Amino acid sequence: MIEYLKGELAELTPATAIVECCGVGYETSITLNTYSALQGKKDVKLYIYEVIREDTHQLFGFCNKAERELFLLLISVSGIGGNTARTILSAFTVNELCEAIATGNEVAIKGVKGIGLKTAQRLIVDLKDKIGSIGNGTAIANQAPATANNEVAEGAVSALVMLGFPSSAANKAVQSVIKSDPTATIEQVIKRALKLL
Repeated sequence: MIEYLKGELAELTPATAIVECCGVGYETSITLNTYSALQGKKDVKLYIYEVIREDTHQLFGFCNKAERELFLLLISVSGIGGNTARTILSAFTVNELCEAIATGNEVAIKGVKGIGLKTAQRLIVDLKDKIGSIGNGTAIANQAPATANNEVAEGAVSALVMLGFPSSAANKAVQSVIKSDPTATIEQVIKRALKLL
């Protein structure tokens, strides 16, 4: 089992990071919070969760142990797989999700793509007593605002498409967010668009 990857960040998109370690590039699926934390860095360390099945071999990368721990709790809930857990962790920061679970905010949780009311309720019931102090002190600093709206819009739409949304719906949601807040960062645009989709 891989605990973490430490090396040079070869490529970064809102959905994936490729980390080069000793001449080998490892592609990891990441959340938007990890994407923000990695931006502008050359040497990185990602905590890994490895999925090995007959039909797939996938690495999920996280910028800190708290995010990985919360991811592991999410996939322990019936009906939530790795990609759905990653989408949830892209819609919320670790602190926000822990707070939503602790306060039983099923409305916020079911606003995420792929999460219905029953799954949101099950998630809250299953994890309320398990989240403990995961959310304390792990807030990730917001990414610096991007200069051009077009660059933000293109990046946001690309990220949403990688997360499984149709490009037309993603584009519509992104444009709506940018219209209401032209100064929003790419991370903020994606998070707000996720709540509209």
